[in-house]
Amino acid sequence: MKGLIYIFLLPLGLISCNNDDNDSSNCDKIVIVSSEDYETAPNDPLTINALELNGDCLKINFSSSGCSGDNWELKLIDSEAIAESNPPQRDLRLSLRNGEDCLAYITKELTFDVNELRVDINQVILNITNSDDSILYEY
Repeated sequence: MKGLIYIFLLPLGLISCNNDDNDSSNCDKIVIVSSEDYETAPNDPLTINALELNGDCLKINFSSSGCSGDNWELKLIDSEAIAESNPPQRDLRLSLRNGEDCLAYITKELTFDVNELRVDINQVILNITNSDDSILYEY
């Protein structure tokens, strides 16, 4: 009887112990892949301070004027175009809709799941167009 209990509990224990720090489900948001949104999404002023990749999560530290930043709408949008270079390149834009009319300067940090941006080889350069920065995404 004990053996039967272990057979049923072992798989459950293995599933519950899977703690992968690079799990993209830990990202705050997903990247949007849309050439139309890339061109037309809001483009309120912001400053990108830093970019960092942790597994499939791209962490973006950014700042903009506002009251608290609680009402900001942010999207990371991919242009859908893939530049044929070695490694390939993709262009992204951090879109901000900022309806706050205050003089404070707010800094925030968000992570975006970039798993959808993978190409046939195991790396791609992500060009963040409104920051003039690039980051190599290896998977």
